[in-house]
Amino acid sequence: MQVNPILLPAAAGGHLMICTPFGRVVALDPARGTERWVFDPQSRIGGYATPEDPEGLKSPGFANCRGVSWWEDRQAPAGAFCRYRVFLATHDLQLVALDAPSGKLCPDFGRAGSVAIEPTVLNAQPPAVKGEVKFSGPPTVINDVVALGTSVRDFNRANAPNGSVRAFDARTGTPRWTFDPVPRSPADPAYAGWTPEAAANTGAGNVWGVMSADEGRDLLFLPTSGPSPDFYGGTRPGDNHYANSIVALRGSTGEVVWHFQTVHHDVWDYDNAAQPTLIELTREDRPFPAVIQATKTGMLYIFNRETGEPFFPIEERPVPQGGVPGEVLSPTQPFPVKPPALVPQNFTAADLWGMTPWERSACRAAYGDFRYGGIFTPPSFEGTIMWPSSAGGVNWGGVAVDPRSRILVTNVIRLGHYAKVLPAAEADGLRRSMQENMLGAPVRLLGTPYAVKQAALLSPTNQMPCTAPPYAQLIAVDLQAGTILWKSTLGVWDHSLPPPMAAPVSLPLPLAWGTPTFGGPMLTAGGLTFIGATGDDRFRAFDTATGRELWEARLPTGAFALPMSYAVGGRQFVVIASGGHAFVYQKPGDQITAFALPADRSGPRSAPGEAAVGQ
Repeated sequence: MQVNPILLPAAAGGHLMICTPFGRVVALDPARGTERWVFDPQSRIGGYATPEDPEGLKSPGFANCRGVSWWEDRQAPAGAFCRYRVFLATHDLQLVALDAPSGKLCPDFGRAGSVAIEPTVLNAQPPAVKGEVKFSGPPTVINDVVALGTSVRDFNRANAPNGSVRAFDARTGTPRWTFDPVPRSPADPAYAGWTPEAAANTGAGNVWGVMSADEGRDLLFLPTSGPSPDFYGGTRPGDNHYANSIVALRGSTGEVVWHFQTVHHDVWDYDNAAQPTLIELTREDRPFPAVIQATKTGMLYIFNRETGEPFFPIEERPVPQGGVPGEVLSPTQPFPVKPPALVPQNFTAADLWGMTPWERSACRAAYGDFRYGGIFTPPSFEGTIMWPSSAGGVNWGGVAVDPRSRILVTNVIRLGHYAKVLPAAEADGLRRSMQENMLGAPVRLLGTPYAVKQAALLSPTNQMPCTAPPYAQLIAVDLQAGTILWKSTLGVWDHSLPPPMAAPVSLPLPLAWGTPTFGGPMLTAGGLTFIGATGDDRFRAFDTATGRELWEARLPTGAFALPMSYAVGGRQFVVIASGGHAFVYQKPGDQITAFALPADRSGPRSAPGEAAVGQ
């Protein structure tokens, strides 16, 4: 469970809203954790369709639901049914509207409460088969428009499905606009970053993370991902705009206002996964309405929301060349002058590491002939060490900002990764699941002459990282100055982690090395940073000013989600979902845990002191 709960206002029922990986929507009492109502969309759950399995029900499927959204129809009379709505996007491509107080379908939305978007996706250009495209993130509401990004199957084919963002009328479900991150028309200025053949046949570039909205300015901010296929771009020469970009759209029309590409011609799977974050800065004593795009490369890009003007200069710098035959790399990539990168940007053979001399020798034997270098060293036949890895840097958990101090806090991953390209004939011909591919199983890149192997940089003897700790950090940045304030290691190794990060024996002493981290932080007005996100079953509070860890609590499993806070009757609650992670921490769970100060509020106020809601 990676859900990010939301709290509805009292007029909308005052529920704490969550969704399960299979799309069930649950309204909870925010003070007690008891169920108030449940809605099950009965959505199709499965993998990818094949000629032998046209519904995709026999193959394994990856299911998650990162949240729901709510909207108030201010044109409806007070107390009217469906004046307050909860929107859910399902894996089988339905957009569902529910009456927030009751959980019943809104009959005037779409067809009896839902819009079936799958036929449009299956017939788009390039087309999809069932299960290749899913909705996993929460819908983004901007004024009276509901916008949806998609998850498109990775590591599969050059002509992957269309990765469009689609918007619908929040009252009726009527389509309002569509934005395709692969420009299909020569009239689009971004078309110059493609060849005509690539523009017609490339897919993805989709928004699988979370979008952000500035309703007052009618601006919708999209973090777009890489175009298809991953790790090889010979079928799509050019910079490939609008992929790997932050794109500002007019929320009412879908018109492009401005865009900036953070990675040209992506062959590293450096999607923009993090949600763009809005904050008010100043420059030369004048207001600067900012939007921040955090990236897997560990770089932070800060722009004027209205114009796209950078807050700090951004330089195009030369990067390594020499990809596989047929590849045409960008000679430069954009580097912000400030803030400094949050993770290391270079890797050499001397950086291979092991807990013992024998393990270091094993890592050198496994990866010593691979290609090393600075960031943006391309995948190769010999295998390329990617640093940062394709997981980040900063992943979908994004960043949190304090609007008063203008401090940004985020968690970063510091694990190595490799990508090895091989001729297609050397792959075994089997179609692999994403999880198998992430563990190093070769997978054909259909429509190209190649296959790819990719996995974390782990020792073959004990599956520990072949790089020195820390493996994750919590980092604070002064946004006005563009400087790093502090870094704290995030997570401890004190038990055997489930595969694929498994140690052969339990560790007798806690090692403050950091663990794989997915999820993100939350900042409070009281100066605290709360975060789960680690593979050690813990939820933590840090001092936002200093980075000192103040408090921790055990959870049922890893909390790879975002925490949230709210007050009921003057009592402050902090809640977090814990469910493990399909790739890095396979200890399943499906709990929501809430913490709060004692009911009489006489206890210490530095952090929550008790579990307030059952799991």
